[in-house]
Amino acid sequence: MQIKPSTLYIVATPIGNLEDVTYRAIQVLKDVDAIICEDTRVTVRLLERYDVPRKTLIPHYKNQEARTIAPVIARLKNGESLALVSDAGTPGISDPGYFMVSEVVKAGFTVEPIPGVTAATALLSVSHIPNGHFYFEGFLPHKKGRQTRLKFLTEMDCGVIFYESTHRIMKFFNEILGYFGDREVLVGRELTKMHETIFRGTVSEAISFFEEHSQKGEFVVLIDKGQLTKDN
Repeated sequence: MQIKPSTLYIVATPIGNLEDVTYRAIQVLKDVDAIICEDTRVTVRLLERYDVPRKTLIPHYKNQEARTIAPVIARLKNGESLALVSDAGTPGISDPGYFMVSEVVKAGFTVEPIPGVTAATALLSVSHIPNGHFYFEGFLPHKKGRQTRLKFLTEMDCGVIFYESTHRIMKFFNEILGYFGDREVLVGRELTKMHETIFRGTVSEAISFFEEHSQKGEFVVLIDKGQLTKDN
């Protein structure tokens, strides 16, 4: 593809297995002038895997995104083409990206998507739970507003997708049981990686399962809508 000057490309990267990247994404990473990324060490592994020539990597950390804006805008004004990647998946989807895209658009520059995998759609693709309509919540607030969000989400007339980390997953399951009841769930742990786990059952069964199995890694959880499924 022909790389355009003064353009920011939003490039989806693998969520685990490095082979889950598009040919177009690699071509863009090879051809742009610089790459904006979260952790340079993570991005370097991907670039080395696909023999992408060394180039400038611009760190873009969560909660510190404003620091990156000025140098990015300056590069775009200078006619450079840039790629924005996250450590895994699609930038802006529970990852840094929205603020960068918003500011670049305000500055009058073009932003183009180079789509690929996200953990949410990977889980939905193997769902036994109806998913014609779903609500993507991503990560819940850690403290302030967490209970308010959970109460709100119990009223959704569709499945709800959450992201959760290894350190909070058991607390999360117990909260879900308390707020949603013992609904049907689909749980993905470490999707596309060597120790991938896909669990199907109720919330209480998920608690029992993960008390006896590994809780390490990143989790994606789809909760069925509406009423209780087994004991109701």
